[in-house]
Amino acid sequence: MVSTLTRSERQAAIAISVLVAMCGLAFAALGRHDVLEIHGFLILAFGLLCAFTVIHGYYEPEPAPERLSSYYDAPIKAGIALSMAWAVFAMFIGVWVASLLAWPELTFDEAWASFGRLRPVHTTGIIFGFGGNALISTSFHVMQRTSRARMPDQFSAWFVLIGFNLFCLLSVTGYLMGVTQSKEYAEAEWYADIWLVIVWVVYFVLYIRTIARRKEPHIYVANWYFLAFILVVAILHIVNNIAVPVSLGHAKSYTVWAGVQDAMVQWWYGHNAVAFFLTAGFLGMLYYYLPVRAQRPIFSYRLSILSFWGITFFYMWAGSHHLHYTALPHWVQTLGMTFSVMLLVPSWASAGNALLTLNGAWHRVRDDATLRFMMVAAVFYGLSTFEGSFMAIRPVNSLSHYTDWTVGHVHAGALGWVALITFGSFYTLVPGLWKRERMYSPALVEVHFWLALAGTLVYIFAMWNSGIIQGLMWRTYTEEGTLAYSFVDSLVAMYPYYIARAFGGLLFLIGAVLGSYNIWMTVRVAPLAADRGSDIPDSSAIAVAGE
Repeated sequence: MVSTLTRSERQAAIAISVLVAMCGLAFAALGRHDVLEIHGFLILAFGLLCAFTVIHGYYEPEPAPERLSSYYDAPIKAGIALSMAWAVFAMFIGVWVASLLAWPELTFDEAWASFGRLRPVHTTGIIFGFGGNALISTSFHVMQRTSRARMPDQFSAWFVLIGFNLFCLLSVTGYLMGVTQSKEYAEAEWYADIWLVIVWVVYFVLYIRTIARRKEPHIYVANWYFLAFILVVAILHIVNNIAVPVSLGHAKSYTVWAGVQDAMVQWWYGHNAVAFFLTAGFLGMLYYYLPVRAQRPIFSYRLSILSFWGITFFYMWAGSHHLHYTALPHWVQTLGMTFSVMLLVPSWASAGNALLTLNGAWHRVRDDATLRFMMVAAVFYGLSTFEGSFMAIRPVNSLSHYTDWTVGHVHAGALGWVALITFGSFYTLVPGLWKRERMYSPALVEVHFWLALAGTLVYIFAMWNSGIIQGLMWRTYTEEGTLAYSFVDSLVAMYPYYIARAFGGLLFLIGAVLGSYNIWMTVRVAPLAADRGSDIPDSSAIAVAGE
């Protein structure tokens, strides 16, 4: 990493690392006898480690001017490695959490291993650790290739990647110690949130700077989705996480929003985190890597643009469907329901566009497990968006709300859509990025595909059945007008489904482990490919970069 930085960039890296370490030292001093003290020392250690790493390589020769004749891929490689590491860790925690519902004694009487602490570790590890690193690394790859321009500097990309993972580390360790805002997908406390804003602003500026230097007159649609993901997530994160800390020496803070306003802002954030973090960014992957792998142009470029604006507009209004039958005003609930149903149109436009792109390439789908990952991901995307729109309808929601049906819906999207498109994109990206002929083992890609698909189907079918049975048991009355089943009765009925859920998650975890091994072996031992001279920036962009 250090060898790719110029001398001035190394100096900037040392300065920022020392500044981060000093902030950590200040938190450690202020947060005596508080969790903030532990996180302060963690930040201090992280900053010092980064500083010493740069200092150790400070006197290495500066990168040659020839570097400008190629794309800057080093942070992309690191991002893929971090994404797969987070995937294995967070999916293991997910299997553990699922197992707790069948075997509660697996907490081993330890507070940190309780369901309430492990569950946000799992969701943050998957959404931000696995998904976030995948989005950062693929966006760096796509924005350079579609612009035919190298990133404007070497330091910003590393700051975004390393800084983002510091946020993930603070979040996960905080949850294990009981530090949480208790906001879905936004559990991290105030100091981690402020740090993420700094990192995210640098990410946005880096993306804009690269696009501004493009040598292609057109901004390819994948960049539209990535930019929407970056910009809207920043707005959502800032508004939802406005909070006042108890003091600068305490990790705990209290949101400025109160009561039903807090619930509304939270689910405006929560549903749009799904929209722009777990949908828009991954559609950016789909619109770039699917045509590349299928060797077919996107079926309808115009449809992809219309879908972009439809998703961007409709999704912003849909969050209130999470609050049906609550104190939220009835008209706001109806607004969320209406826009959720309308959202089906642009969502299915993207799913259909992806599947129609495969016309004339179905023989490749049959023979290529990597392309099959992406095809099945598009199917699950269409399925999940239909199910989401359906569940947002108030009478349906009266049955599904608070049941495992919602869990099945979420994982149809998380496993079937987000994870599968990520694996397909990585299997497309890795051989070219490391200049290999192919993946180390195509057979392992095939095994991974079937494990992932089987695990997803077992998981969501278990939760669909579990959720519908739960909803029906909770609304069944005797002739006397009393509930026919107690809550404990519904728990007993769920027991076999919770075992199936844990088994499905285990299959998916095994697939992720095999995928990580396959990528590792591809990097280490797969045969080198012939040099692809076309995968270089535009020559006129080189001159600009050298200025």
